[in-house]
Amino acid sequence: MQTKELMLQAEKNRKRLVEIVQIAKAGHIGGGLSSMNMLTALYFHVMNVDPKNPKWEERDRFVMSKGHCVEALYSVLEHKGFITKELTDTYGEFDTPLAGHPTIEVAGIEVNSGALGHGLPIGVGMAIAAKMDKKAWRTYVLMGDGEQGEGSIYEAAMAGSHYKLDNLVAIIDRNGLQISDTTENVMALESIEARWSAFGWDVQEINGDSMEEIVAAFEKIDYNCGKPHLIVSRTTKGKGVSLMENILKWHHGVPTADEYKEAIAEIDARIESLTK
Repeated sequence: MQTKELMLQAEKNRKRLVEIVQIAKAGHIGGGLSSMNMLTALYFHVMNVDPKNPKWEERDRFVMSKGHCVEALYSVLEHKGFITKELTDTYGEFDTPLAGHPTIEVAGIEVNSGALGHGLPIGVGMAIAAKMDKKAWRTYVLMGDGEQGEGSIYEAAMAGSHYKLDNLVAIIDRNGLQISDTTENVMALESIEARWSAFGWDVQEINGDSMEEIVAAFEKIDYNCGKPHLIVSRTTKGKGVSLMENILKWHHGVPTADEYKEAIAEIDARIESLTK
């Protein structure tokens, strides 16, 4: 897809995310909205995947380490064709396979995730496996910035560098807020670029609210450089719904009926603008 098409797809995905949370009356909407541009770029532009053959051996692998934002992933998987709208509508119901964190019961999901700090270690293992099997597929891991306080992240960072995993791309959704406060008040992370560069990673910092910068970042990656890659994606929590943007309480929350109408109207206006 071209950049404008990706922007349009991201808005459609964003609208569906709001719908999913509203139907289920539950969801981590703020971090889902902030990561939606990145998820859209991954599934509709970057990764080599086949919705008709979810277990295709040569597919790229994706791990959603910030698994509590799974509603955003469900929206993307639905629009990509891995799951149906009818299935997505069951999220939050009794006995549905769509849990509040990713599970392998759902087509297109590689691993159960959401215990924060586990996604990158799993991704390192996947990337090592691809190297050992001399396979061309790549592994992409989306982390939250709140989970950067977990020690397992940095063990994985050392391993990724040690094993020269240039087939691994980690992304931090750097929206600056976590469940209880700003990340810098809970556990200061800056300078992220200096920290990860010191671990031996190839690091880029971008505006993750900009689809142009996301696309450009992936185009810059050298998958033969002998280093794992990190994209620090600086985003806005609640991106695309003005009443939620940069507001801590929307880490987890369900819009009221009036808030829902306002959010959908705002997104619909952008969709209309992008289709002209």
